[in-house]
Amino acid sequence: MPSVKPVIQHEDDRTGLDLETLKRAFLDNLFFLQGRYPAAATKNDLYMALAYTIRDRCIHRWLYSQNAYLDSDAKVVGYLSAEFLMGPHLGNNLINLGLFEKIEEAMEDFGLDLKEILDQEEEPGLGNGGLGRLAACYLDSMVTQNIPAVGYGIRYEFGIFDQEIKNGWQVEITDRWLKYGNPWELPRIEAAVEVKFGGYTDKGFDENNHYHVNWIPSEVVQAVPYDTPILGYQTNNASILRLWKAEACESFDFQRFNMGNYFGAVDDKVRSENITKVLYPNDSQMAGKELRLKQQYFFVSATLQDVLRYHLTLRKHPIGLLAEKITLQLNDTHPAIAVPELMRLLVDVHAMTWDDAWDVTKNTFAYTNHTLLPEALEKWPMEMMGRLLPRHLEIILEINYHFLEEVKARFPGDIDRLSRMSIIDDHGEKYIRMANLATVGSYAVNGVAALHTELLTSKVLHDFYEMWPEKFSNKTNGVTPRRWVVLNNRKLTRLITDKIGDGWIKDLSQLKKLELFVGDKKVLNSWKEAKLAAKKELASYIQDHLNIRVDVNSIFDIQVKRIHEYKRQHLNVLHIVTLYNRIKENPGKKFVPRTFIFGGKAAPGYFMAKMMIKLINAVGEVVNNDPVIKDRIKVVFLPDFNVTNSQRVYPAADLSEQISMAGKEASGTGNMKFTMNGALTIGTLDGANVEIREEVGKENFFIFGLTVEEVQELKNNGYNPRSYYEENAELRKCLDMISSGYFSRDEPGLFKPLVDALLYHDDYLLLADYQSYIECQDRVSEAYKDQEVWQKMSMLNTARSGKFSSDRSIQDYNDDIWKCKRINVSLPEYNPHDRTNIKLK
Repeated sequence: MPSVKPVIQHEDDRTGLDLETLKRAFLDNLFFLQGRYPAAATKNDLYMALAYTIRDRCIHRWLYSQNAYLDSDAKVVGYLSAEFLMGPHLGNNLINLGLFEKIEEAMEDFGLDLKEILDQEEEPGLGNGGLGRLAACYLDSMVTQNIPAVGYGIRYEFGIFDQEIKNGWQVEITDRWLKYGNPWELPRIEAAVEVKFGGYTDKGFDENNHYHVNWIPSEVVQAVPYDTPILGYQTNNASILRLWKAEACESFDFQRFNMGNYFGAVDDKVRSENITKVLYPNDSQMAGKELRLKQQYFFVSATLQDVLRYHLTLRKHPIGLLAEKITLQLNDTHPAIAVPELMRLLVDVHAMTWDDAWDVTKNTFAYTNHTLLPEALEKWPMEMMGRLLPRHLEIILEINYHFLEEVKARFPGDIDRLSRMSIIDDHGEKYIRMANLATVGSYAVNGVAALHTELLTSKVLHDFYEMWPEKFSNKTNGVTPRRWVVLNNRKLTRLITDKIGDGWIKDLSQLKKLELFVGDKKVLNSWKEAKLAAKKELASYIQDHLNIRVDVNSIFDIQVKRIHEYKRQHLNVLHIVTLYNRIKENPGKKFVPRTFIFGGKAAPGYFMAKMMIKLINAVGEVVNNDPVIKDRIKVVFLPDFNVTNSQRVYPAADLSEQISMAGKEASGTGNMKFTMNGALTIGTLDGANVEIREEVGKENFFIFGLTVEEVQELKNNGYNPRSYYEENAELRKCLDMISSGYFSRDEPGLFKPLVDALLYHDDYLLLADYQSYIECQDRVSEAYKDQEVWQKMSMLNTARSGKFSSDRSIQDYNDDIWKCKRINVSLPEYNPHDRTNIKLK
């Protein structure tokens, strides 16, 4: 009988998932891409080699996904956002590929620590807070659910800023996140488009006697796309995040240089590239406002040109079918200038009639509102709009004319309604109301929490809701459990998976099964151990970076979010000072120890927010060093709060501070991350707190403060904050200490402006909620004494957090707004010598 030679299976180094293949690919990338022998490799070399190894597997899925989407002619979602707070890519991609443990083993075989390599990655400086992080979570969930999608935004060279704390004050440092390069992105120079600014419009009739407008710009900037593959969890699908970088059309003026004007030779380059230098330039000056508007229009114009090119050239569809083939979701008002820009492209460039173009436009866009704050509902001076975007001002005025005619017909004689609903605010200096523009130009409008949507439809956009109730819906925010539990809380993930399987990672509602174990003391002890491990890790980080020793058995009481008066970090500080005074007055009494942890950035031009950061640090300096207090209270401010740093924080929290005045927070997403990781919430009935309390049970949530209705009633009756100060001895003592300089001995009057703002204005009713907050915090301390009960409450918070997955949010968006068909991508067996199974189109 003849012998049969064994068939040797050999995976391709760029796509294979076998342990030995991954190790070989890593070494190849270290050698050929980084140009290093292992012995000479730096930590950054190791990170880059591993990143390229994983990126190959991402691109493999991405290329097949793009072909599948083209073949299926699927409807696509374009998600337009000024922010995408993606966080580090490597760890997240390892989770979504199911390779985390395998890569961990591979690195161990090389004598390397995967955690150290992960820590080497610079976080992309592409966002600031909840808005950008939500966009990142939604991209993850869209791909995980096999919904064809593209994220569109700006490739900020320096992000917002890195935050340092010097002498208690915030100091803004340039965020040089690209200094070592970005291995995840692919520049697409050949796909660059031109974006115009300024100039004037030339009106006339063409050869067919059709009215035509030609925009003659004074400045033209080149928009260059950079693509980053985005993976889903346990799927072959991949989408892209396309970010636009601004460049000069001619970056070097040779004639000027030859004439000796060496600086002038690069004027265009500097001016053009400024557009995408920094996220949210300080807009306290007119130059900053202009730059923000230029940023928004720049990425919107580039995006819409790209969308039309894809629709007309690649898909070869008639332009009139655009709304059937793509939905463009506006993530807040930042991309709202897309409405007149699409009209300009359709009417001026593609020669559609106004009515046909408007029909396409209003059925292409959907708008998500993220704020109830009047100052956050963007308005642009009409003069500025006309100077920077003259054609768009004409189009906005035309849209407004037709819209107001529609309002007149629907509500005849209601002059006040016309004024409220107009896209133009003509009370004094004229402004363009971008929220009104987005609402008029979209077929769907949604809020981001049940309470937020209720307030949106009953107050902020009530007139529009009365006119088009069918447009409005609620889509409560969510966050991805892949990053916020699986990646950042490995011990808790293993415990949950051991008890209920791993299906919860893709279907978070399965966490409900954990309720079966709430009475199991062994599981409760394991739960407590997982929490303690996370607290020890955070405590170690605090010790190493801030030289503050904290008690891991104390309540980790955490408030991490953007610093703003409406978020009321200073209410938290008043509780700290209250506890400080109680201990000083009765040092022998037993107190439940607390570690207060803050994090967040203040906008560079926001004086009061910066003062709040200084107050937190000043109080911490006194409290942490008072020998009477010992270790019963510690105050920590974590500098430069971002995705990377937050991944240590959420797993370690015992108590989540969500204490904004009721009616001000649209939703919140940090509250959801805390809840998923087993923290209990102390909060007002604001934003998504309302729904979190409904899900986890009121007995597992610490509620305090005025409701939305009570806030309104108090304001209507004439709120007098000073009366609360005069009637409450503890409150009065706290404010007097702060105002008199107890926490600022070198500058006794330093905090007087902050205290005066509370005593004479208190726009966010902090003093009215103080006593309720203190009493609620006393209940927290009492509950923490019974650790078995506390761990049950913690476990139930996690078990009942399923609603707050971004997977559920995206399913709601798709079912009700986008209505996209899901496409399941298959990966054929890959032959490294035959790539013809990828179509070239």
